[in-house]
Amino acid sequence: MKSLTAYETDLSDAEWAILEPMIPPAKPGGHPRTTDMRAVCNGIYYQLKTGCQWAMLPHDFPPSSTVYSYYRKWQRHGVWERLNLRLLEQCRLQSGKSLQPSVIAADSQSVKTTEKKGEVYGFHGGKKVKGRKRHLIVDSLGLVLKVIVTEANASERIVTAYALMSLLEEGTQLLESVKLMLVDQGYRGDTFGLAIWLLIQAKVQVISRSGKSFEVLPKRWIVERTFGWLNWYRRLSKDYEHLPEMSEAAIYAVMTRIMLRRLSATSTTL
Repeated sequence: MKSLTAYETDLSDAEWAILEPMIPPAKPGGHPRTTDMRAVCNGIYYQLKTGCQWAMLPHDFPPSSTVYSYYRKWQRHGVWERLNLRLLEQCRLQSGKSLQPSVIAADSQSVKTTEKKGEVYGFHGGKKVKGRKRHLIVDSLGLVLKVIVTEANASERIVTAYALMSLLEEGTQLLESVKLMLVDQGYRGDTFGLAIWLLIQAKVQVISRSGKSFEVLPKRWIVERTFGWLNWYRRLSKDYEHLPEMSEAAIYAVMTRIMLRRLSATSTTL
């Protein structure tokens, strides 16, 4: 086995002990897996943190084609989303929270794209951003329950309702105890409130500003904090992905890295 350089993004022994049992096994009946899966995960996290091109991964990782192949395959099979939810549950229990949150929050973030041919993107008139919009639903710890990436001019209310429907269809029990959803003024409206009530029997609380001056909004700030975490990863500084579902996978993957650090308590950095 080749000697590996230690990178800041590498999984510690404690983090790998948490993640390894969740890694999908090799297909039965095929050749035994010879790829070092810890090194593959290290390569994925390195790319997400630095934002480098896949082909520019340092040579002490497995071949970039191998690393990307696993990253893409796990996106197609929903592995990143499942890992995110499993680690979220562990983080909630570690923090002394119940497994099922009673309060959730929703918000969106408009980001620029690289505008490659064939990309799905739009123009957000309010924020003057041509690109895509990341819609997040998070718990009170700021951990992501669901992310949907759309064109920049998509309706926050429609997409958030769709995100909740998707979670319900996936069979998660994380929404069963939700009593309150926190949102900003962009989600205001009786129709949206009724839709959320019909979906999860939760009330919608719109957090609004009292004036033009800057004001800290602690309840809804949990989503802003999550966006701040994501911004520490250069792959997410813009939307570089050709497909929106790959953008979603990148966010789920970044959240797994953040939660592994939290669970192992090996570092205070993201």
